Amino acid sequence: MLPIDAAAHASAWRRRHPVDKAVLGLGLTVLAVALPAWPGAALVLVTALVVLLGPARVPARRLWRAYRVPLGFAVTGALPLLVRVGGGDGFAGWAPGGPAHAGELLLRTSAASLGVLLFAFTTPLSDLLPRLVRAGVPAPVVDVALVTYRMSFLLLDSVRRVRAAQAARLGHTTRAAAWRSLGGLAATAFVRAFDRAARLQTGLAGRGYDGTLRVLVPQAAVSARFTAGSVLLLGLLAVLTFALRGPLT
Repeated sequence: MLPIDAAAHASAWRRRHPVDKAVLGLGLTVLAVALPAWPGAALVLVTALVVLLGPARVPARRLWRAYRVPLGFAVTGALPLLVRVGGGDGFAGWAPGGPAHAGELLLRTSAASLGVLLFAFTTPLSDLLPRLVRAGVPAPVVDVALVTYRMSFLLLDSVRRVRAAQAARLGHTTRAAAWRSLGGLAATAFVRAFDRAARLQTGLAGRGYDGTLRVLVPQAAVSARFTAGSVLLLGLLAVLTFALRGPLT
């Protein structure tokens, strides 16, 4: 199981309905994109961090390991805004207003990523996907997503086992050996993926599969109090943003 999935299953909000968490987490993401970067995205970023580390009880180390990937993309996307190419002052130079634009982009993407992570760290996909059928998503699409979700863990487990076996046989001692091991790993993972798929199809056929996967979903009801509190928090952030709005410095 991936660390983010393990954290979602162990979350303090594990038993809450996905709608409750979607209103808060995805609402913060929408505010980060829609509101002015300063101070709107900054307020969203701080609020998402407080909720993640506070009521949601997400471990800080695990949050950082997941957050550093989108943060790296945000930094990579912001750096080119600092320079300009061409113009009358030479081939390249500092872009006018570059630091402000880069800061706005970094704030927006960082805050939006935390909003998505808030939903991901508190909502297992096994709780979310079966409920999408009631939301109007075609059942075959949900079934494919469920099977892919399950197969991804099996494939990752196979890759981990093969890498451990290769390391035990000194398959990573030199660069040439590492490349050979990588080729063998890819070939083995490819064959095992098809073998797992064939075994899964046989198992489903033996259980009378009729085109629809039926899974047990934990019972949960949408909390009007939690949803109302989330909407109130989002509204308060919007009001504070326009009350404190000023130029990014």
